[in-house]
Amino acid sequence: MTIAEISGVTKTFGPVRALDGVDLTIPRGELLALLGPNGAGKTTAVRLLLGLASANRGTVRVFGKDPRDAAARARTGAMLQVGRVPEVLRVREHVELFSSYYPAPLALAETMKAAGLEGMEERLFGALSGGQKQRVQFALSICGNPDFLILDEPTAGLDVESRRAMWRHIRTFVGRGGSVLLTTHYLEEADALADRIVVIDHGRVVAAGTTSEIKRRAASKRIRCVTSVDPERVREMPGVVSAQWNGQQVEIVASDGDRVVFELFTHDPRLRDLEVVGAGLEEAFLTITKGERVSETTQEVLQ
Repeated sequence: MTIAEISGVTKTFGPVRALDGVDLTIPRGELLALLGPNGAGKTTAVRLLLGLASANRGTVRVFGKDPRDAAARARTGAMLQVGRVPEVLRVREHVELFSSYYPAPLALAETMKAAGLEGMEERLFGALSGGQKQRVQFALSICGNPDFLILDEPTAGLDVESRRAMWRHIRTFVGRGGSVLLTTHYLEEADALADRIVVIDHGRVVAAGTTSEIKRRAASKRIRCVTSVDPERVREMPGVVSAQWNGQQVEIVASDGDRVVFELFTHDPRLRDLEVVGAGLEEAFLTITKGERVSETTQEVLQ
């Protein structure tokens, strides 16, 4: 069963084409990670699914309805980067207020447990740590008992322990049959949580599949070695996606590992400490998007 769908959607802001013929489906019980460079169109896709913007062409449906339909909104929860939560209210007051907007919300105790906030009901929001505030934001997104959850960078700024705690809460939601659209810049997060990944770049879908399928499609390699080859020459070698130095050691992400290794030995027969491993999701992402970034002006328009 399809919960949410973007079909043939194009969205423009003046001369900027934020989305260009995008197709996206989210089935029941699936967590879909939407990845892309800054300005790729992720935020625009989120706004369309929430009914906060309209497409110039194509259709957007949530539970088979227009996202602005009250019935669709009643079954959708969202945790966004934008917006502020009043700091003078208590955690319980925030959750009770948001719950009142929905026809069949979760009980307060159930929401607190699902978000890892048990015992914090009477704490002022302004007195919470950053990780605790993020958990409150998550609680507000699930308190209405939604079937579809949109999480826009839900762990941005969190430490490792808080991030992994959030992952557990998200997995619990999906385990109960919920559907999730996740946007994140933490590729480890997408690797850990996603059933399926869609990569967009410059408003177009450039890759889609499971994490394993994305990695196989990229077919990139991570190369580590100590070499005397000039850094600029390394970066200009055919097949090099990125190169970073740590002292004398260079770490290279390459779309054609064999060719890059050959080029390195050609320019430096004394090359040593060579290590070549298969691509992770980060390397695959860099290969697929070719490290391209839109201009700061375009990013400002899209966000």
